[in-house]
Amino acid sequence: MRGDGDGFLESPDGTRQWGLFGAAGLLLRAPRQGGGALVLLQHRAPWSHQGGTWALPGGARDSHETSVHAAVREAQEEAGIDPEAVRVRGSRVTSTADSGWTYTTVVADVSETLATTANRESAELAWVPEEEVDARPLHPGFAVAWPGLRASAARLELDGLAEAAAIAAVLPRTIDLADRGFLWLDTHDAAAPTARIAQRENGSGAYARYEETVVLTLDQVLD
Repeated sequence: MRGDGDGFLESPDGTRQWGLFGAAGLLLRAPRQGGGALVLLQHRAPWSHQGGTWALPGGARDSHETSVHAAVREAQEEAGIDPEAVRVRGSRVTSTADSGWTYTTVVADVSETLATTANRESAELAWVPEEEVDARPLHPGFAVAWPGLRASAARLELDGLAEAAAIAAVLPRTIDLADRGFLWLDTHDAAAPTARIAQRENGSGAYARYEETVVLTLDQVLD
């Protein structure tokens, strides 16, 4: 589907970037049986730019869209993902150009691995274990951005928590830790570091790591 954002911007050095109003892609995670996360990847069609590489569903942002709207729309068009199933957890500007163009990666979750339907831009779609993403031949831009998008795993102990039922209802999920990156939090992955909730009097969303323990506030988990 063509929109008013289709087209190129050109930087002073002559390089061109697709998307008159920038571009956006969706990094979508789903829980893996036994713990950990799966990431939805798109194997780009051979005829497309950087065809044959793996990346995220994404494309040009239209003038009336936010980056979130553009990323979710592109995932629907290119992978058949139902927008109503997507829960956005954060975003990062992962590429910029001298033309003023930007690429924003929107980070989101779904409660289970969804069936996908590939359009002509996709040779294949796959739910890939998070730790195996960079084993594939990645689109160069995604390869550069991936280390800052990859989520660390942590297992949250719920025993003894008064809010255990409310917390269990929102897990597993991605937690945005701002300049400390992303965390995939669940209750199943026995191999992951343990997470615990620490109530802070000031209500801050502080994050810290003490040896193998991840410390979060209740607000961070339930937000």
